[in-house]
Amino acid sequence: MIRIKRIYEPPAAADGRRVLIDRLWPRGMSKNEAKVDEWLKEIAPSDELRTWFGHDPAKWAEFRTRYREELKDHGELLDRLRAEAHKGTVTLLFAARDEEHNNAVVLKELLSR
Repeated sequence: MIRIKRIYEPPAAADGRRVLIDRLWPRGMSKNEAKVDEWLKEIAPSDELRTWFGHDPAKWAEFRTRYREELKDHGELLDRLRAEAHKGTVTLLFAARDEEHNNAVVLKELLSR
């Protein structure tokens, strides 16, 4: 099972394996407080894509397309996350305020196929 969750929400036992998928460490969050099992910076959108998107819902469709294209270079990491999700719950952690328009949503869609 793959779940998504803002890293600012308290960790829960139901989260299973907690994987941060942002390129930058979340502001104001200590590593101890985050309780992250793994930080996969490599799977986050590129700095260029992240800056271009700026969490603008009007750019959402194009962001999804561009991010999926970037993810094609990370097939091994995607396969590993899928395998972990088959064994138990994997929660993809993100820092964005917008819970509908962020990289975790796209990544979950892709991994759930």
